[in-house]
Amino acid sequence: MVELREAFAANGPLYVMLGGLIIGFVFGYIVYRTNFCTMGSISDFMSFGDYRRFRAWILAGATAIVGTQLLVYFGILALANTMYISGSLNWLGNILGGLMFGFGMVFAGGCASKNLARLGGGDLRALVTLLIMGIFAYMSIGGLLGPARAAIEAATAVPMAGIGPSQGLADIASRAAGIAAPTAGLVVGMLIAGLMAVYCFADSSFRTSPIHVVSGIGIGLCVIAGWAVTGLAFDELADVPMQPISLTYVRPTGDTLEWLQRFTALGLPNFGISSVFGAIVGAFIAAISMGRFKFTTYSDANDTIRNMTGAALMGVGGVMALGCTVGQAITGVSTLAIGSFVTFAAIVAGGIVGMKAFERVLMAEV
Repeated sequence: MVELREAFAANGPLYVMLGGLIIGFVFGYIVYRTNFCTMGSISDFMSFGDYRRFRAWILAGATAIVGTQLLVYFGILALANTMYISGSLNWLGNILGGLMFGFGMVFAGGCASKNLARLGGGDLRALVTLLIMGIFAYMSIGGLLGPARAAIEAATAVPMAGIGPSQGLADIASRAAGIAAPTAGLVVGMLIAGLMAVYCFADSSFRTSPIHVVSGIGIGLCVIAGWAVTGLAFDELADVPMQPISLTYVRPTGDTLEWLQRFTALGLPNFGISSVFGAIVGAFIAAISMGRFKFTTYSDANDTIRNMTGAALMGVGGVMALGCTVGQAITGVSTLAIGSFVTFAAIVAGGIVGMKAFERVLMAEV
């Protein structure tokens, strides 16, 4: 393990770039091939009472939790170095951002990761969605909307010092039980993941649907792989340490736009940017192999406006919530951060409200 970590530290940017490309490729291929779609999962259970894709989403989170906590236990990943385990809980950002993202993804035809897969399949609407989402994400980070977002976060964030050193359930359990945080995380993680798995496999229609089971486990494994690569590459002695991260697609989409414009100044793409390119290529290969690649575009002006509005909401909401249906609801959840669970619930609630609003909009246009 020491030799492996030294190799990653010595060639960190290269290994991280290659890891992002490969993991993103596998992720994009799985999403397109299995039709893994978080927005679609909400539509399924609201319209048809079919929870299989929703359970696949839950299973991806359960798989990611187990793998991530094992990485922590064996010293491969330090969660304290990630963006999710902070000393305060940005509850309003998690809730409001999650609601905005969930609502927006309905009107944008899918979440950030689904739009990457759609782009790989030739959907030009997804290209516009990703461009607008990336622009609004950057506007919310340090642009026009940045000061307002930062002020809201500063005014509403709740310090966690009273119950634990951070918002991580592992740290809270560690303080309460008096055991090491990695051990506490593994125990708590196994319990939560076990309950999530029971929920998934208690349904016979899900148990007997290999494509949904495989998609959930496959997506979860991609998140684990991302943590392993960036965790090994983390070097606290570096001039600018690369923060451990795994799959998330709101800010990385904005980062990708910046990298395309400033390649000569930025050098090798980071994990997030590489995973964006990888996901598009993976979905493209899946679409070609299935004979489904086809250029498509908007049907009319109303369709255009709906998609662009949804994209803007996803960009702002994703930054406020610190992630998306993958970046928070799977990657973030795998760290056992309280804010990630709150965001997941808010995204689902926003998606449900968005579905109802979307139906009313369509009926009004008829």
